[in-house]
Amino acid sequence: MNNTIKLKGIAWNHTRGFTSVVATAQRFEELNPNVRITWEKRSLQAFADASLDELTNNYDLLIMDNPHVSIAARDNNLLAFDDYLDAGFIEELANNSVGKSHASYNVNNKQWTLAIDAATPIATWREDLINQQNIQIPKTWEDLLELTKTGKVAFASVPIDTLMHHYTLCAALGASLFESKTELAPRAIMIEAIKTYKKLVDLAPSYCLKMNPIHIAELMTSTDEIVYSPFNYGYSNYSKKNYANTILKAGGLVTFNGKPLRSVLGGAGIAVSSKTMHAEMAMKYAEFNAIEKTQSGFYFDFGGQPGHRKSWLNEYVNKQSNNFFKDTLQTLDDAIMRPQYYGYMYFQDHASPVVHEAVSGKISAEVAVDKMNALYAESHKF
Repeated sequence: MNNTIKLKGIAWNHTRGFTSVVATAQRFEELNPNVRITWEKRSLQAFADASLDELTNNYDLLIMDNPHVSIAARDNNLLAFDDYLDAGFIEELANNSVGKSHASYNVNNKQWTLAIDAATPIATWREDLINQQNIQIPKTWEDLLELTKTGKVAFASVPIDTLMHHYTLCAALGASLFESKTELAPRAIMIEAIKTYKKLVDLAPSYCLKMNPIHIAELMTSTDEIVYSPFNYGYSNYSKKNYANTILKAGGLVTFNGKPLRSVLGGAGIAVSSKTMHAEMAMKYAEFNAIEKTQSGFYFDFGGQPGHRKSWLNEYVNKQSNNFFKDTLQTLDDAIMRPQYYGYMYFQDHASPVVHEAVSGKISAEVAVDKMNALYAESHKF
């Protein structure tokens, strides 16, 4: 076994991010007996915060989110899939993207990551409780405020999620995001967006400010405390039978000023470190994860949330997940993609706690916006 190729990967600590690729690794090893693939995991926050230099020095394969790709492209942390995989295959993935998932990993006309996972904030609810308590699912922002007053609504609002919701409300208020290099959006709209969101937060349980999307999904499926979440990064696992104590129903977002809210694209992709000693095999395994057969098959069966559009429309996949994918696809297609300039992650990392402080009532919306725009202007100097 001296000719065994060993690959090591890093994913995040949830069934969706970890057991899915452990399953594909096992099957890939069965098809390629000379390969051994070991996956490790880290927390959701560490997954978002990790240094690419550190990760690519220690791992051959990475599960990563789209805002880091601009850094990887300039710093040569990753290998471009265009240099290894068939152009027709990459085109097929582009043609079957869920929203802008595929494009979000393309920088300088190179594909640095394959979008094997797609997500954006969607609405989720406990259909059993909604029916038992004769509750109307909110259709408008005003409906949402009214339902939130009952104490039965919760949503993730840790700093990073608060910033993503801020983008959503800026767009809903008519702003074109990221067009200027001096301000994220017009100052008056940013201030109004914070105040609008704070009104909702003030009506919701205070713990929302300390909870991420996984925490909310676990709370909704393990207790009967919360019946509805208006925008939580979607985890299809909680819409599958026997995953949690109860099942969540998923759907689109409420309207704001007559138009559906647009949330901010998340998801994850698989990437290959530029430091790997086994580039060809690592690329082959990444491709194996991205093909529709794998995505709709055991990648999904073992907890994954596919990134391939045909998987989102697949009858089997939807039957197993309470139609999670069909019912949220439009929200994914409408999702806002974060910008791809090199300094964006500096802004995201530093602006998240600022907007969180404003929503928590620790600083004014005006002070927060001025701090955020100073950070935003600075981030364009990198």
